[in-house]
Parts: sequence; structure tokens; C-alpha cells
Amino acid sequence: MRGRTRRREPGEVFGPRTSLFADVLSIGLVTALVSLPLVTAPAALSTACAVLRGAAEHRPSTAGRYVSELLAHLRPGDLTAGALLVLALALVAADIALVGAGLPGAPVFAGAAALVAATALTVGLRACGRPESTTDWRTAVRAAAHDAARDLPGTGLVLLAATTCFLCTWMLLPLAFLVPGPLALALVAIDGRRRPPDGSHR
Repeated sequence: MRGRTRRREPGEVFGPRTSLFADVLSIGLVTALVSLPLVTAPAALSTACAVLRGAAEHRPSTAGRYVSELLAHLRPGDLTAGALLVLALALVAADIALVGAGLPGAPVFAGAAALVAATALTVGLRACGRPESTTDWRTAVRAAAHDAARDLPGTGLVLLAATTCFLCTWMLLPLAFLVPGPLALALVAIDGRRRPPDGSHR
């Protein structure tokens, strides 16, 4: 994320980086709550990325602004993206059940399914991290697929961020209500690697 960091004012207890960290956690909590119905998860994460992206422009990264952004940008396309997410999760659950049933060729099938799931996860997360996701999911997904193929280091970072969030949640379940914030911040930073200072995409 670009932009000059504000210096600590005289008498200020916490610096701007600490304040941003607190904002990230609060946004993560709101994002997790909004994502509970699952069909709202893509819109929730996309909004979190949009709010944290504004921090580089010195706009407030607060839970209040998050709610305002979510209400302003929520549209039928977000629910369609959420429905596709639910369908994808159902397919993954079915694949796991089939593999557990001990069908012939299960290891090969499991490997192929894991590769497809990882690819879909990467593209989906990168789409949420792009500014286009707040207005046009199709454009965001196409651009994210292009980025996933052309920016392999960034793709690795996205998978690393998602894996880290999963492991944190697995080790301590209540962290599930906080990790969406750091995940959104990571997605914004990864997408920002490929953007020049004027904000246009390379």
C-alpha cells in the first residue's frame, strides 16, 4: 500500500500503524459477521479490500465506513457470486465424500480436485482484491485469472495468505472472526504490487 504514513502527533499514545492494525481487526470482525450467510462472503471481502485500499489515500479504515461502502455497493451480482461460492463449497464437500468412500482412483481424483480448488480459490481471492469487484465481478474475475497466470509470485502469496488464515483458524477457532481483515489487507497489498503510482494496472 502506498502513500505517506502520518507521523505521531504530540501526546498521541499509539502511532498510525497501530491504529491501522486495530482498524484491520475491526474490519475483519465485521467482514466475518457479514459473511456468515456465505452468499454474502464475496461482497463482504471485496468491501473490506476497498476500505483498506482507501487507507493509502488517508481515508478512514473503520467499521463504520465498511458498512457504508457495503450498503452503497451491494447489488444482485454480489449475491450471484455468493451463490457460486456456495455451489463450489458443495462440490468440494461432495468430492471429499467420494474420496473418503474409497472409490477406485481416489488419490488421483483427490489430487485433481485439490488443484482445481486451489486455482478457483486463488482467482476468487484475487478478484475480491481488485477495485473492479465493487462494480463488475465479471471484469474482476477475468483480470484476476490473468493475474493468477502471469503473476506467479503473487499467486503464491495469495495461497500463502489463505493458508495462514486457515491454520490460524484451525489452531484457535475464534480467530475466524478476525482473520478476514488481515487477509483483505494482504490481497490489497498483493494487487498493489502490479499497479504504478497513478493506480492504473500494468
